[in-house]
Amino acid sequence: MNFTSKFRNWREVIATCNLSEEQEMDFISKWLIIIRPCVFSMTFYSGVIGGFLALEYALKNNMLPSFNWIHFLIVIIGLLIAHATSNMANDYFDAESGLDTNEYVRAAYAPHPILSGLISKSGLARTIVISVLILLAITVYFTIVVDPLVLVIGLLGIIISIFYVAPPIRLKSKGLGEFAVFLVWGPFMIGITYLVTIGDLSPEIIILSLPYAITVMTVLIGKHVDKIEADKKKGIHTLPVIIGENAAKWLNIFLMFSFYVLVVGSVLLGLIGIGVLISLIGIYRFFIVTRIYMQPKPRTPPPNYPVWPLWYVSHAFWHNKLAGGLFVLGLLINVLLLALAPNLAFINIISR
Repeated sequence: MNFTSKFRNWREVIATCNLSEEQEMDFISKWLIIIRPCVFSMTFYSGVIGGFLALEYALKNNMLPSFNWIHFLIVIIGLLIAHATSNMANDYFDAESGLDTNEYVRAAYAPHPILSGLISKSGLARTIVISVLILLAITVYFTIVVDPLVLVIGLLGIIISIFYVAPPIRLKSKGLGEFAVFLVWGPFMIGITYLVTIGDLSPEIIILSLPYAITVMTVLIGKHVDKIEADKKKGIHTLPVIIGENAAKWLNIFLMFSFYVLVVGSVLLGLIGIGVLISLIGIYRFFIVTRIYMQPKPRTPPPNYPVWPLWYVSHAFWHNKLAGGLFVLGLLINVLLLALAPNLAFINIISR
């Protein structure tokens, strides 16, 4: 297989977490399927949001030398490893418990690492352990050189990610998985990135982590709506199973809209600069997704639809990517405005 073919494979797997049957599997494609990078943009956005908020604070308070670019890079890499670890742990423990089978939804839209024979159960377990050790090493390093609070946030994040499906807690099965994702991709990821890059953490950052955290939560709710019947049969009490499909769909619509309410509110309260108002462009996609959520799921997939039988999650993720991307762009605009015209009164960026 030449490099062009391999590169085409990698692009396909990164985009869909799957590889067409006619394509020859290569080593990197196999591991990309195992760690499922098609949703890594959510983690990348969380880390970048935390870093840009720290950069705003540094510029506002004439502390730019305090912004640690090396720490920013390390924490982004660490967060991506954490996401990969969480994905692998989900597949391992769901297969171990008997939840994931060839007939369950998980194996229908992308290859399951164990069930598809990509890796043995013991091999996946070893990979998870190695990944956790790397995460612990990064956490200990930041704990020593930055702040002991890193240890608290880091360990909580690792514990929640593992016990999302691992016994005996199994947060997903108790209707707590959606809230766990909200905490991890919001206050934890954004907060820890801010902390290790600037060396401090303020309550405002926790508040400013909420808009994007909500959009990540909607992705998981959408996925659990798609799996609601299968989860009912398996006794998996996700939030949509508990409150019902229609209520869960309306909840997702409300949460997606609340992203824009929180962004505007944060600007009006002076917690963040006006650049993030560019996020309001995403409202047009919100209305498209809302119309889709108000209609029944189609009986057959549209042409070239890559992740059937998933449906509602795809559109929640579609909204998440635009909302998150625009929010990051807005933070970048704030930083540029502050760097070029720091005395402009209307640039009301985080200050204490």
